[in-house]
Amino acid sequence: MKIGEKIRNYRKQKKMTLEELSRKSGVALATLSRMETGKMPGTLRSHTSICEALGVSVSELYREIEDSKKTVEPGRDKKRPERLDGSGKVRHELLVASIAGKKMIPVIIRMAPGAGTPTENSSHGSERFLYLTKGSVDVEVSGKTYRLGKGDSLYFDPSLKHSLTNASRSETEIISITSPPGE
Repeated sequence: MKIGEKIRNYRKQKKMTLEELSRKSGVALATLSRMETGKMPGTLRSHTSICEALGVSVSELYREIEDSKKTVEPGRDKKRPERLDGSGKVRHELLVASIAGKKMIPVIIRMAPGAGTPTENSSHGSERFLYLTKGSVDVEVSGKTYRLGKGDSLYFDPSLKHSLTNASRSETEIISITSPPGE
């Protein structure tokens, strides 16, 4: 089942009109209509607002969604996907060819000695997992610092303010997975 179909089913179960759902969620009526008819998928932010208005969790909305096109994408170093950002001390590189239509974003973060990321926080309803493959890193989440060494991992809610700082004298490599992808 597609996202739009599930939204329509939940809306009808709650005996809501599109206009009521638009008013309660803050998502434009035309956008809701296009989502329900499968003309657009929507964003994590719109899904979160719709779920709050319908009284269902985002995980419930995403549960058992079938994609008509199941994919298998082997990752090859020679075909390493594009860099998301950074040409300096912190680089984010996609570990898949594209994030379009994916339910998670796998990235490798490479950080020069002493480099760090700005403090950020993502959309509610997402999850983040870090796994350190090289060096050591300090991960600050909501004012608390976690020191990770090679082989260590950390799972957290990225809506909490967080940042990463390379705590070693050499380059640090971190595998980062965010699910579902934020905006």
